[in-house]
Amino acid sequence: MPDAPIARRDAGADPYRWLERRDDPEVVAHLRAENAYLEASLAEQADLRERLFQEIKGRIRETDLSLPSPWGPYLYYQRTTAGDEYPRHYRCPRPAGESLAVDEAREELLLDPNALAGDGFLDVGDLSISPDQRLLAYSLDRSGDESYALYVKDLASGEVTALPFERCDGSLVWANDNRTLFFIELDDTQRPWCLYRHRLGEPGAQRVFEEAAPRFFLSCYRSSSERQLILELGSKTTREAWVLDAGRPDGDFACLAPREEGHEYEVDHGRIDGDWGWLIRSNQSGLNFALYSATGDAPPRSTWRERLAHDPQVMIDGFCMNASAYVLSLRVEGLPVLQVQPEAQPSYRVRLPDAAYGLHVSDSLEFDSPAIRLRYEALNRPAQIRRLDLASGAQTVLKQTPVEGPFDPEDYLSLRLWARAADGTAVPISLVGRRDLFDGDRPKAPAPLYLYGYGAYGACIDPWFSHARLSLLERGCLFAIAHVRGGGELGEAWYRAGKLAHKQTTFDDFIACAEHLVDAGFTRPDRLAISGGSAGGLLIGAVLNQRPALFAAAIADVPFVDVLNTMQNPDLPLTVTEYDEWGDPADPAAHARIRAYAPYENVTAQPYPAILAIAGYHDSRVQYWEAAKWVARLRATGTGTWPVLLKVDFDAGHGGMSGRYQVLRDAALESAFLLGTAFREAALQEPGGQAGSTVTP
Repeated sequence: MPDAPIARRDAGADPYRWLERRDDPEVVAHLRAENAYLEASLAEQADLRERLFQEIKGRIRETDLSLPSPWGPYLYYQRTTAGDEYPRHYRCPRPAGESLAVDEAREELLLDPNALAGDGFLDVGDLSISPDQRLLAYSLDRSGDESYALYVKDLASGEVTALPFERCDGSLVWANDNRTLFFIELDDTQRPWCLYRHRLGEPGAQRVFEEAAPRFFLSCYRSSSERQLILELGSKTTREAWVLDAGRPDGDFACLAPREEGHEYEVDHGRIDGDWGWLIRSNQSGLNFALYSATGDAPPRSTWRERLAHDPQVMIDGFCMNASAYVLSLRVEGLPVLQVQPEAQPSYRVRLPDAAYGLHVSDSLEFDSPAIRLRYEALNRPAQIRRLDLASGAQTVLKQTPVEGPFDPEDYLSLRLWARAADGTAVPISLVGRRDLFDGDRPKAPAPLYLYGYGAYGACIDPWFSHARLSLLERGCLFAIAHVRGGGELGEAWYRAGKLAHKQTTFDDFIACAEHLVDAGFTRPDRLAISGGSAGGLLIGAVLNQRPALFAAAIADVPFVDVLNTMQNPDLPLTVTEYDEWGDPADPAAHARIRAYAPYENVTAQPYPAILAIAGYHDSRVQYWEAAKWVARLRATGTGTWPVLLKVDFDAGHGGMSGRYQVLRDAALESAFLLGTAFREAALQEPGGQAGSTVTP
């Protein structure tokens, strides 16, 4: 192993604070030295990394067409081309009937991100077609810091106008006059805080609404009916909605229900019981939300009528509407369930084949459409786009994400397991592996296992399919997701049981899941790797401090590991809005709680497993220095012999690199790292279980 970079250690409570000096030559030099050390340390994996990249790329259909989406006289779709990093956006005239056949001879190129990106980062934030379909508004982030510039393209002439607004959140909303655009400005902490109204052809923009409270984010969108504009103001505990007739964009937004601390609600506009009205999802009668309806332009809360009562066992996660039905997104026993309520018919739930899966409405199509589209996938099943006929419930698979080369989902077994936490709570685990490694639903022998976790913000981490993951599964590895408290998989109470004063529960649950997988014979500690990103990186950092001997390797992607110092600096992006999740360290009790689990402060002189940390230099959510400081302290304090590595993407932000081949190379790097540490046994196998060349860690 080459010598690791040694970060200068200053005196004081935070000896590596100097790494926070962005663009300081000494800091940049240190970060580049970390990248060089990573490459030198993994040099013996270079051939394996390239082989993995080619494997992953070989499974992906590089030239492909997305499923076209009909709107008015056009079909809208994307096309990927071999060698290009980004999909191109097109439309063509819509054929008669239900056909989705693309007329390539008459298609129009709407946007080519490949021509705009050059060799740098590019993220297309929003693509918004005007209601008359003559104009395209779009937004671009060129650094990864999630600040967007705005553009409008005349689709007849091809003329592009750059709007004189740059520090925007990327969203763009048309009014029905086809001239007025609403957009949102970011404040100095990257918080969406101010809504503007811009008339095309006129200078400047009018400030419509501003949200001064630093805990609240502002968003704006069109209703399902396309008749209303909805302005939403939300913190992590409270929400408020304002509405405006989309045909009268010069008017003022009207508030539906003034904010009340702890009251969360969201609204949509469409047809209800044969008339125009509103659906409202609100937690005013219980944690898991109930569903209400109301009529009128801006119906006050006193007029809301309950349509579906609160159920302590079923979470109403969201909903969508069209002219003939509305669809509820529910959480039932930790899984996503869609419940359809057609007009004047009994409701029904969508049935699906797998025990653990991901499911959501991918496209509600046009408001008057008799169908919607669902996205369905499982750990062993590539994503499918399904057409759901709303009246009958009939499903049709319209497109399945292709996997090139030999692949059969039945060769892999997907399981739903339950671990028992220290307080007796059952914690769900989703797991997948090659079917030949199991005797029924029990493992034949302990195998290398990759355990993923998040557990924050009430986010639901449902099972998903991954082309890159197949390279590990084919070599005899297992993959599992720990659905720990702090996430939202089992409803709002599940989320609240893993936040603020209860945050340690998230870490306890993850450890319980890891112990269950060991005790049940799925793996052993010396074959167990763990991973998480962002708030999931905090989870990884905390459990490494608390139980390092339980794991053989860890990947922490843009990890929120310097949580105490970050939460004490309200000038950093998003800090104040996070008080509802972690607590305000100005409160001594909250400070003590955060201090007790903060990964950076709790690094101690104990042997840690192999660690790979990844940071984005332009990340506005989790600053690059969190990973850099954590790695420096681990190296200076830990007593283990496995490498602690840091990769800094200088052309990326929170979401990593933007091009699809860049993403695949990062996936190959992570897989090679695991095969060189916790999964060395699997590295001796070629895909399909054949013996191959070894990998030296």
